[in-house]
Amino acid sequence: MKILVVDDEKDVQFLFEQRFRKEIKSQEMEFVFAFSGEEALIYLNKHEHEAVLILSDINMPGMSGLELLEHIKQKYVKPPPLVMMITAYGDAENFNMAKELGADDFLTKPVDFALLKEKLKTIN
Repeated sequence: MKILVVDDEKDVQFLFEQRFRKEIKSQEMEFVFAFSGEEALIYLNKHEHEAVLILSDINMPGMSGLELLEHIKQKYVKPPPLVMMITAYGDAENFNMAKELGADDFLTKPVDFALLKEKLKTIN
């Protein structure tokens, strides 16, 4: 399964590569990283049907994760990738907006990697 992680904090890449070391080594999962909403769209335009799941931060400079989510859900419909929104703020407003825009799930930072791994098992 190919997963696109979108977050403006570059240390997220190291964290995901460490936490999913076993899954990456066994080629069970492959992670691709974009450090802005704009970079994520460039990747998706070049690799339209590769990402099965997108994990996106909500609060990023430039294009927010919610704007990215809206764009993804409007453009990539066959088949649409699953989108999980990740934010440091567990507030109802962001949650409701993400759900309204078509988010498939919602996680808060710091990411509970055990919970995320459980959720990913249901996607396979």
